[in-house]
Amino acid sequence: MDSSPLLFLSILFLSFPLSFSQKPHALVSPVAKDPSTLQYFAKVYQRTPFVSLNLVMDIGGRYLWVDCDKGYVSSTYRPVRCRSAECSLANSIACGDCFSKPRPGCNNNTCGVFPENSFIRLSTGGELATDVFSLPSTDGYKPGPAATDPHFIFSCGPTSLLEGLARGTTGIIGLGRTKISPPEQLAATFSFQRTFAICLSGSIGFMFFGGGPYVFLPGIDVSKSLIYTPLLVNPVSTAGTSVNGEKSAEYFIGVKSIKINEKPVKLNQSLLSINKKGFGGTKISTVNPYTLLESSIYKAVLGAFAIALSKVKQVAPVAPFGLCFDAKSIGSTRVGPGVPAIDLVLQSENIYWRIFGANSMVAVSDNVLCLGFVDAGTNPMTSIVIGGHQLEDNFLVFDQARSRLGFSSSLLFRQTTCSNFNYTT
Repeated sequence: MDSSPLLFLSILFLSFPLSFSQKPHALVSPVAKDPSTLQYFAKVYQRTPFVSLNLVMDIGGRYLWVDCDKGYVSSTYRPVRCRSAECSLANSIACGDCFSKPRPGCNNNTCGVFPENSFIRLSTGGELATDVFSLPSTDGYKPGPAATDPHFIFSCGPTSLLEGLARGTTGIIGLGRTKISPPEQLAATFSFQRTFAICLSGSIGFMFFGGGPYVFLPGIDVSKSLIYTPLLVNPVSTAGTSVNGEKSAEYFIGVKSIKINEKPVKLNQSLLSINKKGFGGTKISTVNPYTLLESSIYKAVLGAFAIALSKVKQVAPVAPFGLCFDAKSIGSTRVGPGVPAIDLVLQSENIYWRIFGANSMVAVSDNVLCLGFVDAGTNPMTSIVIGGHQLEDNFLVFDQARSRLGFSSSLLFRQTTCSNFNYTT
């Protein structure tokens, strides 16, 4: 793996003040993209003394978990006991003992949970615990003093659970809809808005906990022209391991139709709704590098896109993509390759998420551009999974209190990018 994203995050984090803020307005962390796995990872501080950790982002993950098997040393680590208030918040029904010398991740009478590596669909047992957790504060314009939660709830996991994660990472930061996810815990600790935001990039982006403003260079508050759509709840857990009756922690939105070049694509409408068994619908994911579409939707979208771009020479498809073009035959615009826009139409015809060329097309070589959507098969649990490439340089605000998503569509139209937060002091 190219180590430059890890190095750049380390340099960024060395720049923020080490004095402490007790009542921050919001918190911020840079997010890098690993060029090998295409995963996004953030840097946080945990433990006493502080240790910087690189954690892969899973926007629908239930909580934060880290590898406790390898060198976890902290004077402030505390296992969460069975039947405690913290254990209830985690929705745990497991109580465990450990038959070796006590250490982080291995203690008696502790609350058991099931941390998951969603990238390889693997869950395992883990000890719930608390420890110090810290991130830079922000006023929305730049980073400020560090803010520290002394009793942050997380889960330990075994080293084996790191399989498939970006090199140099030690766990997953899950941002899903649970009572112990980082957005919920940090809002409760610091009494700020139950809101978090992400702005992903092919290089360095950012995530924010708490409300705006969110001001990117050259002085653009990207929160001022967001479009909002309701966040929907899938009544059935989409996690690898769950308790009976548990709802999904992932973020779903109500896509009603898809348009290409403003023309509707013919789809099986039943696939766009979540049924009683939890199948169908549309979710947002940082686990998948590209948007996944159920097979019939995929074929319809590719067919409509090919017709809309019929004057451009097609070339042999490059896996995992099914529709590719001669790059030299496609012009360039402010928002990427000059191709037809793809609209995800939401709660009404005039509310839609527009995907421009920068997010719809993938340059697989200097000469080939492919439509960056992947066939999810004939019976996936979720019909549309909006993946990482489609999220880049789009500002997304997850407003937990109002159960709504705010989105910008491409920031390139506003002459800024997700890399342009002023993360210097």
